[in-house]
Amino acid sequence: MNPLSALSLVTFVSLTSAAEPRVVAYVPNWIDVEAFAEGIDYAKLTHINIAFENPVNDAGDISFSKKNDALIAKAHANGVKVLLSIGGGSASGDGVMKARYLTLLAEEKRAKFATKLAEAVSAHGLDGLDVDIEGPSITKDYGPFIHELAMALKPREKLLTCALSKGYGGEQVPDAALGEFDFVNIMAYDATGPWNPKEPGQHSSLEFAKRNVAYWIERGLPKSKAVLGVPFYGYGFGTAFKKRDYPYSGILAEFPGAENADEAGSTVYYNGVPTIRAKARFVAEEGLGGVMIWSLDYDVKGERSLLSTIHSALVPTR
Repeated sequence: MNPLSALSLVTFVSLTSAAEPRVVAYVPNWIDVEAFAEGIDYAKLTHINIAFENPVNDAGDISFSKKNDALIAKAHANGVKVLLSIGGGSASGDGVMKARYLTLLAEEKRAKFATKLAEAVSAHGLDGLDVDIEGPSITKDYGPFIHELAMALKPREKLLTCALSKGYGGEQVPDAALGEFDFVNIMAYDATGPWNPKEPGQHSSLEFAKRNVAYWIERGLPKSKAVLGVPFYGYGFGTAFKKRDYPYSGILAEFPGAENADEAGSTVYYNGVPTIRAKARFVAEEGLGGVMIWSLDYDVKGERSLLSTIHSALVPTR
């Protein structure tokens, strides 16, 4: 074999053995999950996180909607892994649920709760568990809880992932816990929003995303496990202010051509096609673990699709 052929073979092996970038989509289960499952473009996803199921009592029994089964079956038929996500931002802000998690993560109940979660994952034919415990719900018990989960899930060959943000409880997460996860979904959005009406502006710029990724990598998270979270929604300020988000699909319906910008009207700030493409290319160029989406039901079909934008930006790296 001549040197050029040998070099070509090495290059080929290197490229084909490189890890495929993940495309992780959260699907909320308060929508019509069964109907939504029929229209998902599974070929452009690697993982789906069902959001959310949570403990229904202080014994740690987990809720589970039977409507999830249709999504799990459809995803698996298309080679997409499905994880159950627990917690959620609203759970951390709800007094009853916050207190329940504090009880279940404490030393007395921690191991049993972790076992119940692992059993639920297995019982429903899921591929793993995603932990979206945020903000005030992240306490000194978070690290030990993650360790118990790892011990309960790994022997079952199940994935353990999480969603974390730099500013909303992230500083309370011990570095050691990061090593327990198969990958981390970095919530690089919500820099501002309805809770800060006097601070209008972009809540998820490209630079904000880069800073959030850098924070977790500097703390020891391998690039291969860093999955950049991108928003399929925006927030309104000024005359567009309201106390909730604007779905990307709704923004396009109200403002024709909005897919080509990051702000519309007076004024809704969001991520359009160019910024989502730039973020996906950043992931590819930096060799990061992939892209995470909150949330898939906010997208549109066709050439304006943000999922399709992510896919086309990541494909050249495969």
